[in-house]
Amino acid sequence: MSVLPILRWPDARLSQPCAAFGADMDGVAELAADMLDTMYDAPGRGLAAPQVGVLKRLFVMDVNGKAGPRCPRVFVDPVIEARTDETAFGPEGCLSIPGIQAQVARAVGITLSWRDLDGTARRETLSGFSAICAQHEIDHLDGLVTLDRVSPADRAALEAQYRP
Repeated sequence: MSVLPILRWPDARLSQPCAAFGADMDGVAELAADMLDTMYDAPGRGLAAPQVGVLKRLFVMDVNGKAGPRCPRVFVDPVIEARTDETAFGPEGCLSIPGIQAQVARAVGITLSWRDLDGTARRETLSGFSAICAQHEIDHLDGLVTLDRVSPADRAALEAQYRP
């Protein structure tokens, strides 16, 4: 497979909502494999299709990171069905905004539905870092980056630190 170039903010494609794949799954498996290669090479724990210039609803993640064996996951057309009321506030990095960590509030648990590479419908409750990572990646699919999740003052400070 291939390591793809990762778009850097403020590339306009990172601000565009992505289209669903729907029934057309042509090329999804190859794109997902390339995205996993790219994520591991970066190194990151999640990567959304718009970060590699593909405006489709797909993300990959491996929350084990360097801490354990690889456990890659692929999410096609993901939808957050429910979120817990409990939130956690913590630092988030982004491969498209390297060198910046934004303090973001996220639900500590979500119920997520998606399709796998075979087109099979899946549904799972994610918690902790898995839930936070999935929410971050789905933000990308909705045209949002971490800077869109902080106060205007915090955003201005983070933008001042950022060196594209």
